[in-house]
Amino acid sequence: MRIVVLAGGIGGARFLRGLKQAAPDADITVIGNTGDDIHLFGLKVCPDLDTVMYTLGGGINEEQGWGRADETFHLKEELAAYGVGPEWFGLGDRDFATHIVRTQMIGAGYPLSAVTEALCDRWKPGVRLIPMTDDRVETHVAVELDGERKAIHFQEYWVRLRASVPAEAVVPVGAEQAKPAPGVLEAIAEADVILFPPSNPVVSVGTILAVPGIREAIADAGVPVIGLSPIVGTRPCAGWPTRCSRRSAWRPRPRRSPSTTARGCWTAGWSTRSTPSPSRA
Repeated sequence: MRIVVLAGGIGGARFLRGLKQAAPDADITVIGNTGDDIHLFGLKVCPDLDTVMYTLGGGINEEQGWGRADETFHLKEELAAYGVGPEWFGLGDRDFATHIVRTQMIGAGYPLSAVTEALCDRWKPGVRLIPMTDDRVETHVAVELDGERKAIHFQEYWVRLRASVPAEAVVPVGAEQAKPAPGVLEAIAEADVILFPPSNPVVSVGTILAVPGIREAIADAGVPVIGLSPIVGTRPCAGWPTRCSRRSAWRPRPRRSPSTTARGCWTAGWSTRSTPSPSRA
């Protein structure tokens, strides 16, 4: 069986670990969110891709769900001693190595998809991990701070501010101009089933679907599209979706019926299940 999964970070990674156990013989392709990517200390950091890679490769910090196990922070402490920030984003010494290799390869001309494949050669996650795009896409959040409305990177909103202020809007900057990474559309077209794990529906799955061609490919795939919601009723199992959506257009909308068409499986809410419709309406 060929399974395609659209995944964000912690929720998607833990779902994938269970999926591998439940379907050990399946051919699994993971389309990873890169809207959370950020440049720090001159390095390209891909939090969601790395979380999937570390989790499935046995290197994740299990307690927090992100970052490396047995991590130290000597480099971060030395940078802070020089007054180099930001101090609010913690990269560990082991984690730095991944970002250095990635940044060097991109600087040498390799696309992110090829770099991700090379990194996975070490970790052997047991799935094919593909970034949603090789192009730069960053999720920004519109907020009001000190009476001024501004857009900030999602990582600053979530890590530095801890989602303590309402999100006025969430925008995947660059998504409209981006193209799916090599292998993304082909994997969707060849899939026997497409899964949405309990990743964040706004900034993870929603950002992947914002890349032109991906949503349409899923709608036209003609296979079951199934989503495991991170929302029970109107409350998230974990994380920040409702804090993000207080003033934005997105609201959790529980559905009584699990049957929707593939084209309608992602709207402003989150469906629990989707099956293909002959009309694709």
